Amino acid sequence: MKQLLKTLTETFSPSGYEDEIRKVILNEVKLLADEVRVDALGNLIVRKKPTNGTKAPKKIMIAAHMDEIGVMVTHVDDNGFVRFTGIGGVYPRNLVGGHVRFANGVSGVIGLEPTSSPSDVPALNKMFVDVGATSKKNCPVKTGDVAGFERSFLDLGDRLVAKSMDDRIGCLVAIEALRELKSTPHDVYFVFTTQEEIGTHGAQTSAYGIDPDLGFSIDVTGWGDTPGQKDFDVALGKGPAIKIRDGGMLSDPRIVEWMIRTAEKAKIPYQREVLLGGTTDARAMQLVRGGVPVGCVSIPCRYVHTPAEMVDFNDVKNAVKLITAMLSNSVSI
Repeated sequence: MKQLLKTLTETFSPSGYEDEIRKVILNEVKLLADEVRVDALGNLIVRKKPTNGTKAPKKIMIAAHMDEIGVMVTHVDDNGFVRFTGIGGVYPRNLVGGHVRFANGVSGVIGLEPTSSPSDVPALNKMFVDVGATSKKNCPVKTGDVAGFERSFLDLGDRLVAKSMDDRIGCLVAIEALRELKSTPHDVYFVFTTQEEIGTHGAQTSAYGIDPDLGFSIDVTGWGDTPGQKDFDVALGKGPAIKIRDGGMLSDPRIVEWMIRTAEKAKIPYQREVLLGGTTDARAMQLVRGGVPVGCVSIPCRYVHTPAEMVDFNDVKNAVKLITAMLSNSVSI
């Protein structure tokens, strides 16, 4: 699992440019599924049919997004410095000195204009990427080019660090749950979605096409267990978090109860999550067609939307166990 996670997190795929990560995931799931297809928005839809002849099986959708945050070139100045805007939640305080890599393989370092105080947090329009060019003419990137952040996977034992844990860790959990799911009474759709970071676009269109009876997302959530973090009761190493609400969604209480009941029966540690900001693909799924009961299994993650996101490997393994147990048994929702 760790080697696969390294491959997933180090693969370049900002929102809207998910081709490379989709190839990696497809290679892992194609022999595990009954059907595999890619829709018009690039979502990878992986179906596991019911295996026990259940009449009128529940159609369940599980979404984990493939994309990651990144930057897009807005213009190149006369001296070859690349100005950019964010793709997704890109926060200036996390960027200075960071490395990015463009789709064409060009790498660069992020710098900023002088500020009046060293403690000032600059806006994105005061920052630039230095790719080593000396003029606009010899700059190897152009307006509209896209870059992802560049950082190697780091294995600290139980704690794992990488860029794009959000949400490659959810993709890993989905892949491993599919691998472990030997039989199911449900018609299950694992969907590896596109463009979550810019508005959950892929989940919306794929959910419309699948028309599930219920579903949930697998995504990261925040953390409350480092110095100064307050009022968020989620910690690394205490199990996957069962989302009750976030900044864009109220989980269906029946989904929450299903998750809790399954975790307790299987003796899987879990946490209850109330996140005040941010949301996941579950929000988009919830609102399609006539509405879908949804929830979310969250992986606690420190330093979200930085190039060094950290998760606990035990939480990851327990999330796989929880989702496998949920899908292996019938559900009355």
